[in-house]
Amino acid sequence: MNDQNSKRLFYGSCFALITTAFSFSIRAGILPQLGETFNLSATQLGFINQMWFLGFPISMVLGGIFYTSIGPKNIMIFAFFAHTAGIILTIYSGGYVGLLVSTLLLGLGNGCTEAACNPMIASAYSGKLMNTLLNRFHMWFPGGIVLGSLISLFMTKQGWGWEAQIWVILVPTVIYAFLFWGQVFPKPRKENASLGVTLKGMVSWLFLYICICMTLTAISEFGPTQWAQLILAKSGAEPMVILALITGLMAVGRYFGGEFVHKFDQTGVLLGSAIFTAIGLFLLSTQTGALIYVAAIIFAMGVCYFWPNMIGFTAEKIPASGAIGMSIVGACGMFSTSIWQPIIGGWIDKARAEATTTGLTGDQLELAAGQATLGKMIAFPAILIVLFIILLIWVRARKSRAQTAVA
Repeated sequence: MNDQNSKRLFYGSCFALITTAFSFSIRAGILPQLGETFNLSATQLGFINQMWFLGFPISMVLGGIFYTSIGPKNIMIFAFFAHTAGIILTIYSGGYVGLLVSTLLLGLGNGCTEAACNPMIASAYSGKLMNTLLNRFHMWFPGGIVLGSLISLFMTKQGWGWEAQIWVILVPTVIYAFLFWGQVFPKPRKENASLGVTLKGMVSWLFLYICICMTLTAISEFGPTQWAQLILAKSGAEPMVILALITGLMAVGRYFGGEFVHKFDQTGVLLGSAIFTAIGLFLLSTQTGALIYVAAIIFAMGVCYFWPNMIGFTAEKIPASGAIGMSIVGACGMFSTSIWQPIIGGWIDKARAEATTTGLTGDQLELAAGQATLGKMIAFPAILIVLFIILLIWVRARKSRAQTAVA
C-alpha cells in the first residue's frame, strides 16, 4: 500500500467511527422526544438502547471470525448498507417495534466498523505506532459524540424534530464510503491467518480475564453517557453539554494517548482509569449545578483510556488471538452494555416511584431519580479497581520473570 492509500483507509475508518458516534450521541439526545412521541417508559427506551449495543457484538464476533476469509472491505460494505438502512428505518419506524429493528441495524453497522478497522490498523502497524493509531482512531468515537451532541442540542433548541437529527448520521456514512471506495486493504497478520490458531490463542485465563474486565469497562463508560439526557436533566447543568464535555476530553486524551500508554503500560493506565471513573461517578451522583461540570471532567479522565487500551492490551499481550480476539473483547463490552440498558431504565423508573412516595415532584423528583441511578453505577468501576490491581501485579511479575530469564 502507498501512503495515500493508507491515509484514506485510516481516515475512512475514522469517519466510520464518527458514524457510530453520531448514532450514539444523537440517539441519546432524542430519547426524551422518542419517549414523548411514542409514549414510551424509561424501561422501553432501555430496550431500544439495548438493540444498539446488541447489534454491535453480533457483527463484531461474526466480522472477526470471517475477517480473513471475506476481508475488511466486504465487512465495511455491509456496514454501509446496515447504517443506511438503520437510519432510514429509524425515521420511518412508526413506533416501538420499528425503533427496535432500526436500532439493531445501526448496531450491526457499528460492530462491523470495529470488526474491520481495529485489526486492519493492527495489521498495518505494530508496537508504539499501533498503540498511537489505535488511540487516535478511537479518539473519533468521543470526538464524534462531541459533534453529535452539540448538533443535537442546537437542532433541539431550534425546534427541529428527532427525524431531522437522525438524517445527520447519514453524512459521515457517505463520507467513509467515499474514502474506502477503490482502495487496497492490508492483508491480515500471520497470526490471524488461521481460525484454529486464533481460537487456540483465546483459550487462556488471561483472555477470559480481559473479557470479564471489558464487560465492566464498557458499562462504566456507556451507562452514564447513554442516559445523560434523562439522568442529568434536572441537575442544574445542560446534559448534552456535559456529554460533549466528557467526550471532548476523551478525544483529546486519546489523541495523545500513545505516549501516555507507552510510559505507564496499558495495565497502569487502566487501573488509574478505574479510580478516576469511580470518583467521577460519585461526584456526578451527589453534586448539582456548576460542580457537575467538574465531576464530568474527572469522569472523562477515567473512561478516556478504557476502550482503546483494552483492545491494545489484547493485540499486544495476547497476539495469538488475532482479529477474532479483538472483536470478541469488544463484543463482550457491547453485549454487557446491551444487557444493562433496560436494567438501568428500570432503575430510573424504580427511583422515580420511590422518590414519589417521599413526596418529591417535578424537577426534585427527576434529580433524585437521576442521582440514585448514578449512585448504583459506581459499583462497576469499584470492581474494576480490584481486577486491575491483580492484573497489574501479574503483568509486572511476568515482565520481571522475562528479564531474569534473559539475564
